[in-house]
Amino acid sequence: MKPWLQLVFFTSVFLIWHAEAEFFTSIGQMTDLIYAEKDLVQSLKEYIRAEETKLSRIKSWAEKMDVLTSKSTSDPEGYLAHPVNAYKLVKRLNTDWLELENLVLQDTTNGFITNLTIQRQFFPTEEDETGAAKALMRLQDTYKLDPETLSRGNLPGTKYRSSLTVSDCFGMGKTAYNDGDYYHTVLWMEQALKQHDEGEDTTVSKVEILDYLSYAVFQFGDLHRAMELTRRLISLDSTHERAGSNLRYFEKLLEKEREKPSNKTAATTEPVVQSGAYERPLDYLPERDIYEALCRGEGVKMTPRRQKRLFCRYHDGNRNPHLLIAPFKEEDEWDSPHIVRYYDVMSDEEIEKIKQLAKPRLARATVRDPKTGVLTVASYRVSKSSWLEEDDDPVVAKVNQRMQQITGLTVKTAELLQVANYGMGGQYEPHFDFSRKDEPDAFKRLGTGNRVATFLNYMSDVEAGGATVFPDFGAAIWPKKGTAVFWYNLFRSGEGDYRTRHAACPVLVGCKWVSNKWFHERGNEFLRPCGRTEVD
Repeated sequence: MKPWLQLVFFTSVFLIWHAEAEFFTSIGQMTDLIYAEKDLVQSLKEYIRAEETKLSRIKSWAEKMDVLTSKSTSDPEGYLAHPVNAYKLVKRLNTDWLELENLVLQDTTNGFITNLTIQRQFFPTEEDETGAAKALMRLQDTYKLDPETLSRGNLPGTKYRSSLTVSDCFGMGKTAYNDGDYYHTVLWMEQALKQHDEGEDTTVSKVEILDYLSYAVFQFGDLHRAMELTRRLISLDSTHERAGSNLRYFEKLLEKEREKPSNKTAATTEPVVQSGAYERPLDYLPERDIYEALCRGEGVKMTPRRQKRLFCRYHDGNRNPHLLIAPFKEEDEWDSPHIVRYYDVMSDEEIEKIKQLAKPRLARATVRDPKTGVLTVASYRVSKSSWLEEDDDPVVAKVNQRMQQITGLTVKTAELLQVANYGMGGQYEPHFDFSRKDEPDAFKRLGTGNRVATFLNYMSDVEAGGATVFPDFGAAIWPKKGTAVFWYNLFRSGEGDYRTRHAACPVLVGCKWVSNKWFHERGNEFLRPCGRTEVD
């Protein structure tokens, strides 16, 4: 029971008890009632102030959200194009609105709680908030953004600038910590501490930040800094038991290190540091550095000599009757393997119709497990996709027919039109579109052979990031709305062209929509006959 409620309750009991004891017969005794009433007035004022404070906080929140939602609903995709806006939307709906609900529930309310309870079933979950935080960290790594840049929202091409609070940065650090990712824990806890030191108003204490930061630093073997941070924590809260215990443990470890020969000491106590930060741990992707550099537009191997071999032309599909009068503009993006881009492949109206058909069916994109052949979700593919049939709408059949006319390949044995939308930090790490020799049954159920070619439609512009990159030969192709890129995954012999391993880079700013058609071997034997050698 709250203190003011206790006071009201016990004072009321006191008054009733004295009424039964006939206080009116004694003015001297009645003076006690005067003071009791004074106490009641004081407690009533405290209650009013508490209610006014609560209502003021709710009103302030409502006004802030009114301004924010007016801005966001005017251009949802543009607003969510900024990854910090996307992260904060997920965080608000999963965390902040729950805190507001707890505030409102301090008293009986009608309407709001019912509506909130109904709406909450459609809110993001804890898993969503974690995923959003990891997406920001992925952007941070891929595009070499320091936490300060992300926290201040200083991103290229952004229409709606947003920033992260101390609480947001602390939440990012906690997400990394809970995932055993001490590299990002350090980065984000340091940013939270920096903003806290600068005087930003927050409910997160320095003690909480230092608690996580000191342990994460220790995980990198930086005993001296771990001790320094722990001592700072203890200076703020001398009763912090874990910090005291950790400090004693660190001191023992440091003493042991000092007892070792000097040459070993340097090797064991000095953490690996690059550019003032701890070195980012290696992961499962061997071409990580090359892939991420290409995503940033670095390391593209477009030499002057290669550039001279690239041309633009009008493409009529080998004199296809449908394209003779209105051929497509074709541009070489790469010479070997040959990758071409076609312009004005889809109109804005067709794109909007395809998106409209796809949106209700979007589901987390899957990958095929090479061992089991079963489709499953994976952290290295972050997007939602749907599959459209020609019967869904005439525009699907029209787009399919157009891809057939351009490529000269049949769509009868091709896969359905796949439509994909990449969310915040959406990506598909380096992969092959065709099945390799160690996964011969990947497309067995289709009965149409391997994926011979890929036709990729870009259905949106992307303000920053989102390139299609080929790490093997150093190519980067940037999305342009209404264009499409095409390449063969197999040589004419049917052997896989391993150079076509490619990736969809994380979307830094923007909303990326694509659709693609995978053409298969069956039905194209005479349309693309075998060559004389294995690599023709």
